[in-house]
Amino acid sequence: MKLTLTQRLSLVFAVLLLVCCGTSAWLQIRANRMHDAEVVQGLSKGLAEHIAENAQLMDANGLKPDAVRQLFGQLMVVNPSVEVYLLDQAGNIAGHAAPAGHLRRDRVDLAPIHRLLAGEALPVYGDDPRSPGGQKVFSAAPLRVNGRESGYIYVVLLGEAHDKYAALGATSAALNAALWSIGLVAALCLIAGLTAFALITRPLRRLTDSVRDFDIDAAPAILPPPDDRALPVDGTDEIAVLDTAFRQMAARIGEQWRALTRQDQERRELIANISHDLRTPLSSLHGYLETLSLKDATLEPAERRRYLGIALDQSRKVGGLAQSLFELARLEHGFVQPEAERFSLTDLVQDVFQKFELTAEARQVALRAHLAPQIPAVRADLGLIERVLTNLLDNALRHTPAGGAVEVTLSPRDGEVDVTVGDTGPGIPMSARDGLFERPFTVGGARREGGLGLRIVHRILQLHGRVIALIDVPGQGATFQFSLPADPGSASARTR
Repeated sequence: MKLTLTQRLSLVFAVLLLVCCGTSAWLQIRANRMHDAEVVQGLSKGLAEHIAENAQLMDANGLKPDAVRQLFGQLMVVNPSVEVYLLDQAGNIAGHAAPAGHLRRDRVDLAPIHRLLAGEALPVYGDDPRSPGGQKVFSAAPLRVNGRESGYIYVVLLGEAHDKYAALGATSAALNAALWSIGLVAALCLIAGLTAFALITRPLRRLTDSVRDFDIDAAPAILPPPDDRALPVDGTDEIAVLDTAFRQMAARIGEQWRALTRQDQERRELIANISHDLRTPLSSLHGYLETLSLKDATLEPAERRRYLGIALDQSRKVGGLAQSLFELARLEHGFVQPEAERFSLTDLVQDVFQKFELTAEARQVALRAHLAPQIPAVRADLGLIERVLTNLLDNALRHTPAGGAVEVTLSPRDGEVDVTVGDTGPGIPMSARDGLFERPFTVGGARREGGLGLRIVHRILQLHGRVIALIDVPGQGATFQFSLPADPGSASARTR
């Protein structure tokens, strides 16, 4: 049979309570009996001495059986619980008034008698002649004949008649009251314990229900807030701490689930857009190569060179997309780690400008650099930052119309250098700014290389612990801005 935690705790508590109450009752009964024995022995301690001083049970000729039998019979009539025995100096029973067949011992151990006579603390138990192994409280006194010890008067104070009466269930009112009190306290404790267990495990049952309802295969729902009335706010309750930890875990799993869902959607969109971006140049490349193959004999040299030029241009587009995709994969999977070094950002901008001079001249776009005086050196990965500037400038040149301009601005600020790259193109609409660096977008129907260029820029700056942002500048199109840390050893950085 399977039991719940509350039921198991209640069962264990009930068993422990039963054992404790049973032990308490046993100790109470034992203590009560010892107290009664102590009282009886204390009150009757001088009984044997009184008999020894006032009764003539022995003379110079020895034991007087008739006197012994008569005296013992009279005492046992007056107090039925008393049993009187006459012992010799070795402890052998020399006289008694026990009915035939009731005497089970013919000798009594004298050591307890000596302890009692020596004044040992009560109760002192001695051998019961009518029980093979029983012990009873007693009274004892030496018996003297002509000034010489001849034996002992041995009186069992709670004898066989007392045991028979006690066996019938006759107990004291105080003992009955104590037993009833123990039973009542046990019942109240059991009720209180069961109630307490139910209240204590209620938060655990609620947490169990929450765990059971938590579906890892579905989008995790928002869990209800904890019940402040049931859980302490100081967090010392282990169940409350567990409930809080579970809710934090569930919230974290929910965030990770939504992030994974978003990443999966972005991955699907990226694959779809890359496929679209690859399909156009590949179709064009295939078409022109097929034309060259079928009409090679009829084409004029100039027309053949034009077809080959178009095919080569489409091949370069495919190669650029493949290279960008490979570079993005290496960045996102941790294969590329920045190696910081000190370099001049001004020199890097000039080098990148030289790379795009011919392209800008062919497209009739002006390249302008606005460099503040005393720009400090920066500390970053030179190759990766060059890739960032290259992607931003290439993106700006391709979307800036003839007669426009692409501007790069460097300005120091609080131990950093702000880098701004802007153009005079159509800009990026508000509808495309959500997830700008994570998904592709279009401007005027033209797709920006599946968003790979900006995504690479975003990932490179992430590896440097930096962010890139799209800012609005009046009179300009798309303007991107990021910052790099100035090198602490730079003179310009020290003076600022």
